[in-house]
Amino acid sequence: MAAISPNPRTVEDIFKDFAARRNAVIRALTTDVDQFYSDCDPEKDNLCLYGYPTEAWEVALPAEEVPPEVPEPALGINFARDGMHRRDWLSLVAMHTDAWLLSVAFYFGARLNRNERKRLFSLMNDLPTVFEVITERKPLKDKQGVDSGSKSRASTKRSSDGHAKGNPRLQDGSYVEEDEDEHGETLCGSCGGNYNADEFWICCDICERWFHGKCVKITPAKAENIKQYKCPSCSTKKGEMY
Repeated sequence: MAAISPNPRTVEDIFKDFAARRNAVIRALTTDVDQFYSDCDPEKDNLCLYGYPTEAWEVALPAEEVPPEVPEPALGINFARDGMHRRDWLSLVAMHTDAWLLSVAFYFGARLNRNERKRLFSLMNDLPTVFEVITERKPLKDKQGVDSGSKSRASTKRSSDGHAKGNPRLQDGSYVEEDEDEHGETLCGSCGGNYNADEFWICCDICERWFHGKCVKITPAKAENIKQYKCPSCSTKKGEMY
């Protein structure tokens, strides 16, 4: 790998720095995950995950100097380790790490002009995020001619065979077919688990989050008689279930 400037200024040098740090943290969360897990002992002080331009990673205390030389990673990742499922914890660390990588890159890029910043982000955005790598996700497929903001999932309930009971309805009253891959990206609003076509899912008509039927104690038969489903969280706010 080409040498990386200790204080990158150009778009190319900043991207090289970003890519090296990204490779480092990805290795920590995948190949070296057992060592990373062990290093994040909840009994220790607030710890951070660092990725370096040398592609080395480290779990360490934050820098003592204020302000630090560059933006600091999320503090205290070790405290949540034993309170979550391992996969969920790693996903959370990945999300915070993505935010840190972006903040470091744009800290170095503060002197770039508008077009250079746009080019830098384009280069970074061409790479999968750390979160996508860790969770083995693919970006959602864009739907031609359909405004995702106008799409309502209120009329869609999932049956036990994974097929939709109703297609999504647009504001003009027309219907479109849903892509099964879209639901492959969906997380349960209760347990955080991934979508599985073999399980029954239901969507809250208020917050539009999806839930395993078992997590909210709704069966396919019960869902048939629900005109408007409200998840436990929305029910608490409104004082009623559905």
